[in-house]
Amino acid sequence: MFCCGLLAMTDSAVAQAPVVTDVTAGQVMLDRLGFSSGEIDGRMGSNVRRALEAFQTAKGLPASGRLDATTWQHLNEEAGGVPPLVTYVVTDADVAGPFTPDLPKDLMEQSKLKALTYRHPIEALAEKFHVSPALMKKLNPRAAFERVGEELTVPNVTLAEAAAPVGTSGTPTQPAIIIYVTQATSALTVEDASGRVIFHAPVTSGSEHDPLPIGNWKVKGTQKNPTFQYNPDLFWDANPAHSKAMIPAGPNNPVGVAWIDITKEHYGIHGTPEPSLIGHVESHGCVRLTNWDVQRVATLVRPGTPVVFR
Repeated sequence: MFCCGLLAMTDSAVAQAPVVTDVTAGQVMLDRLGFSSGEIDGRMGSNVRRALEAFQTAKGLPASGRLDATTWQHLNEEAGGVPPLVTYVVTDADVAGPFTPDLPKDLMEQSKLKALTYRHPIEALAEKFHVSPALMKKLNPRAAFERVGEELTVPNVTLAEAAAPVGTSGTPTQPAIIIYVTQATSALTVEDASGRVIFHAPVTSGSEHDPLPIGNWKVKGTQKNPTFQYNPDLFWDANPAHSKAMIPAGPNNPVGVAWIDITKEHYGIHGTPEPSLIGHVESHGCVRLTNWDVQRVATLVRPGTPVVFR
């Protein structure tokens, strides 16, 4: 699957790789184990602390939200001792584009485009490896991020293409699950029938103007690379000059690369064009995750999966 962009860590690559910080290593291991802290940025912020608390709770450890020695031991054991950083070789697909450097922010202007693509190759590569562009540059200070064959040091995360399998009928192979979105912790968890946490991720959900619709809902279906039917009447802060419009698909679409439709009208669980804001800002009521996290959740749900907003 990764024949052109093989993840490999040779002895020479280990010797030349930047020294990874404890926080970065912790974020990578948490991500691999299904306890996402959102964008990997090397900073001990609220998303990292909540991911640690979720992991610690799941493993029966004191939920301190700190990278203490016991947590480190469990993270390393669970992750199987894999290195937090690996070498990735830039492929033709990574730099082929098309890219849109001057992507407009105005939704009406976006509606005139054919697709809401990435702005630059580094944005695409950073999202591929769940990392902030700033940390990607720090890990690769001499990289151009646009040359085929260029070797990059990247977080050793599980790529979206290798996410949990789905059966040929579209039915996930995982057991029955429940999706919980908890407003107080700005987190989404996927739990099995016994209450075991299968996946945790930070979310942006609701605001004073558009509160999260507390209650029990169900998944209606999922859509990959959705278009966005923009209706300014549904947004309290919409530009009064705006009209209804179809916003084209792409990773910089307002709902990102995947939409999980639920039985609450006009609401869903979806991705975002701004992963750095997840867990830190408010939304218009829907549940927003990073593009990579929503793709992972989409592989786990099926029509009828319970969704609880609390």
